[in-house]
Amino acid sequence: MDNIRSSASITLSAWNALFLREAVSRVSGRRAAWLWLLVEPAAHLTVLIVIFSTIRHRVVLGFDYALFLAIGILGYNLFRNSATRSMAAISANRALFAYRQVKPVDVVLVRAFLEGVIQLFVGLIMIAGMSLVGLEALPHDPLTVMLVFALFWLFGTGVGLMLSVGSTLIPEIGKVANLCFIPLYFLSGVLFSPAMVPPALRDWLLLNPVMQGLELARAAFSPGYHVVTGVDLDYLMAFAFASLFFGLAVHVRFARRLQMQ
Repeated sequence: MDNIRSSASITLSAWNALFLREAVSRVSGRRAAWLWLLVEPAAHLTVLIVIFSTIRHRVVLGFDYALFLAIGILGYNLFRNSATRSMAAISANRALFAYRQVKPVDVVLVRAFLEGVIQLFVGLIMIAGMSLVGLEALPHDPLTVMLVFALFWLFGTGVGLMLSVGSTLIPEIGKVANLCFIPLYFLSGVLFSPAMVPPALRDWLLLNPVMQGLELARAAFSPGYHVVTGVDLDYLMAFAFASLFFGLAVHVRFARRLQMQ
């Protein structure tokens, strides 16, 4: 009887094994994969800074434009990568479902957690690098920054849970979702502030919770940053927890079909 393990201990052991497997696969999947995790967002930021520095001032709304872009890129990538990589978790780990300890929801949650850890380290390294070159990159309100980015991760995880079910049962859903993330990048305020657009268009853009989250994160970095009316932390929080709830619900509903696909 002493050797009988609880359900919680079995689940934690499975998550630990899945996390190590995903981490090794992600870091050693290609040559210098660990380096590209940092190089890709850094190159993205550098190209945008070079392009936009030629058409606008270096300071936007009292905010250094390099830091303005960095916050937008890090926040959006955390949401998008958590969603898109979680979406593909079931198809990439289908062979593991032969073990009854491993469920489809396990591989999705573990992959989302790994993506959150990776993006955390990438963000810290980028912020530290910007501080070393003389930019004021340390947040004025670090607790709010951590809360907003945690909500981005929860929102991405919830969307990833829903898309993982949809793309497994109907593969076309995954293709459409990947296409939708392209315009969402431009509609989320990564490259601009909603204060720069006309009020009529701004009201529509603020329906996007990612844009509201990026505005809150930028305001937490700089107390002088002007946040437009209508930005609310509770709005992003509602989307994050609602998506997580519905994502877990559809996994419970279609658990058997996901294992048999």
